[in-house]
Amino acid sequence: MKVPKKRRREAKTDYKKRIKLLKSGLPRVVFRRTNKYLIAQYVTSEEAQDKVVFGMDSRVLLKLGWPEKAKFSLKTIPAAYLIGVLMGKEIIKRKLKEPIVDFGMLRILHKSRVYAFLKGLKDAGIGIKCKEDLFPEEKRLKGEHLKNKINIEEIKSKIIKG
Repeated sequence: MKVPKKRRREAKTDYKKRIKLLKSGLPRVVFRRTNKYLIAQYVTSEEAQDKVVFGMDSRVLLKLGWPEKAKFSLKTIPAAYLIGVLMGKEIIKRKLKEPIVDFGMLRILHKSRVYAFLKGLKDAGIGIKCKEDLFPEEKRLKGEHLKNKINIEEIKSKIIKG
C-alpha cells in the first residue's frame, strides 16, 4: 500500500491540480481563506518553485474605510469582492502578466466568496473567463444582506481612485 504524500494527507495540496497549473507556465492568483481573513497572492513559478510577487489580505480593507466595528466580517462576500478589485488594480498598475486563478483545496460553490473574488478581478479589468450566472447577486456584493451595513461603494471608489 502506497502512503499519500504528507501535504495530501493534511488536505493542503491537490497535486494533480498543481501540476496542471504549473504546466500552463502562467502566473497565478492564489486565493485562500483562513479563520479570520481572506488572502490573495500573485505567484510566479519557476521549476516548481513558487515566488510570491505581492500579496494582500482582507485587513487592508480596514485602511480603506471598512468599519472597525465590522472587523469580524472581513471574510464575507463583499470583502472577497473588494479584495478581488484591489488585486486586479494592483496587477494592472504593476503591468504584470494576466494570471490564472488558483483556489487550492477550497470548495468551489456557486455564488460564494470564490466567485465574488473572481467578479472583483473581472471588474478591475483582468480578463478572466467565467459564466456570469455563477457570480453572487449585486445585493450580496454590496453587503445588503449583512446586519452591520458597510458602504461598499465608498470603499470601492477609494480603490479605483487610489
